[in-house]
Amino acid sequence: MTNGEAAPRPSRQALIGAALLAAGRPVAARELAAVLGLDEEVMQHELQTFSGVLEAADLGFRVEMVAGGYRLVVPGEVAAQLSPCWRRHLCPLSSAALEVLAVIAYRQPVTRAEIEAMRGGSASTVVTLQERELVKVVGRSDAVGQPLLYGTTERFLVEFGLGGLGDLPPGWSRLLPPVARLIRETGGLRECRL
Repeated sequence: MTNGEAAPRPSRQALIGAALLAAGRPVAARELAAVLGLDEEVMQHELQTFSGVLEAADLGFRVEMVAGGYRLVVPGEVAAQLSPCWRRHLCPLSSAALEVLAVIAYRQPVTRAEIEAMRGGSASTVVTLQERELVKVVGRSDAVGQPLLYGTTERFLVEFGLGGLGDLPPGWSRLLPPVARLIRETGGLRECRL
């Protein structure tokens, strides 16, 4: 840039990529459309084009739609080779926490008493799940004492790579207790205290 020349304006593709990278969270098409001054339908097309460009370029990341928005992710086959480079920030959830999380995901909104009745045991791990922002209080039940109702959060959708609750595997809700029992019996996951 010399003699007062203006810097070239970044392409739509560059702006989309920068927005998805910099946001650090899923970005809705309507948000991107507003930033770029585009119609949401045009933005959807631009996102598909951008996704195709990334796939064709084989750059080691791709666009994923999750939790009602778009984000850049490293595909599993690439991530597996790079795992030594990454540090895990959270300890894995215990089998009890996974079971409680599954009950909440499939039965929400649900009270703690309902969770305990389904599991046949304590639902004390709800606190851990709230600390990790995977579940939240979504209201109160009309039952006596108006117990709290729990549901999953957007972070739950992001962490598990789900576009919405409709993406949960069908039929798993009836398998929850046996799956959790199997994890416990095989010494699967361990929860660590933060």
